[in-house]
Amino acid sequence: MNNFNTDKIQYFAIAGSIVFLLFVILLVRNKKIKEEYSVLWLFFGIVFLIISLWRDLLLLISSFIGIAYPPIAFILILIFSIFLILIQYSVIISNLKEKNKNLVQRLGLLEHEIKKLEDKTDKQ
Repeated sequence: MNNFNTDKIQYFAIAGSIVFLLFVILLVRNKKIKEEYSVLWLFFGIVFLIISLWRDLLLLISSFIGIAYPPIAFILILIFSIFLILIQYSVIISNLKEKNKNLVQRLGLLEHEIKKLEDKTDKQ
C-alpha cells in the first residue's frame, strides 16, 4: 500500500515537472517571456524533473545536507530556486529603472533644446 502511494506521488511529480517545462517553453515560443529570462525557470524545471525521476537523489541530497526528512530538502531546493529567480528579477528591475531614468533625462534635454529652437524661430 505504501509503495503504491509513493509511485502515485512520483508520477504526479514527473507529470507536473513536464507540464511546467512545456509551459515555460510555450511562453518562450509565444514571446511572452524572453529566452534570457527563462533560463533559470528551465534549469529548475529540469532539476525538479530529475528529482522526480530519481527518487534516491532526494535522499542523497538530504543526507549530504544533514536533513533527516527528505521532503524538507525538496522544500529547501524550492525556496533556493525561488530566491535565485527573485534575485534575477531584482537585477533586471534595477537595470530597467536606471535605463528609464537615463531615458527621461535625455527626453528632458531634448525637450529643452526644442523649446530653445522654437524660441529662436519665434524671435526671427
